[in-house]
Amino acid sequence: MGVKISADELQVLFDALPDVVFFVKDHAGRYTHANLTLVRRLGLKRREEVIGHSVTELFPTALSSSYASQDKRVLAGEVIENQLEVHIFSNRSPGWCLTCKRPLEIRGKVGGVVGISRDLGQPDGRHPTYVRLRRVIAHLQEHYADSVRVQTLADLADLSVAQLERHFRRVFQLTPQQVLTKLRIEAAMRLLRGEDSVAAIGLACGFADQSAFARQFKATVGMTPRDYRAMVAAQAEKRESGATSL
Repeated sequence: MGVKISADELQVLFDALPDVVFFVKDHAGRYTHANLTLVRRLGLKRREEVIGHSVTELFPTALSSSYASQDKRVLAGEVIENQLEVHIFSNRSPGWCLTCKRPLEIRGKVGGVVGISRDLGQPDGRHPTYVRLRRVIAHLQEHYADSVRVQTLADLADLSVAQLERHFRRVFQLTPQQVLTKLRIEAAMRLLRGEDSVAAIGLACGFADQSAFARQFKATVGMTPRDYRAMVAAQAEKRESGATSL
């Protein structure tokens, strides 16, 4: 008979990992378990301030609706593996992470969600293919707004497509497509601090149309481009008013 580990024990183990968020939620989306990393990133001091609350109570509305929608998919039976996301917490700079969520079965039925989000680590510069893969990264950085073929990237690294995918995961923890998405979203986040229209920014960052841009941005950042722009503007206004009061 296999050894079973309770959520309480997992929570204690994940408390020791400052770069990993661990959580369990019930069927109503309320946290039943949360490691200290999540507690601290929410700007809170005690685990009890998270337990029993939902994302709508702990995150800004623009973010919570996206998280709640994701949880709803998992409660319906979907498994989310290595979803590339930008996590925005009030007490730290936005950070890239990979999120995994699974349905939690209780007596044969889905009764909750269990998941982790781990911070994206540094590339493995000691890997034998690192130098060749850097050529691919340089190409993506220069051409992220263009249509990019995976075969072209594989040719740049002198690898097959299968080898390219495998080595990218080993070195960067991401697929080439995820790296391209990351570059496009980062560029969009910079441009949204300016005055260009959302549609123009989407096209400038390589998205086919405004709808595709909005869909990918929300899936990655947790809010629409317009909501992100409004949040950035509100943060800037708050900083300026604080400086003025001094």
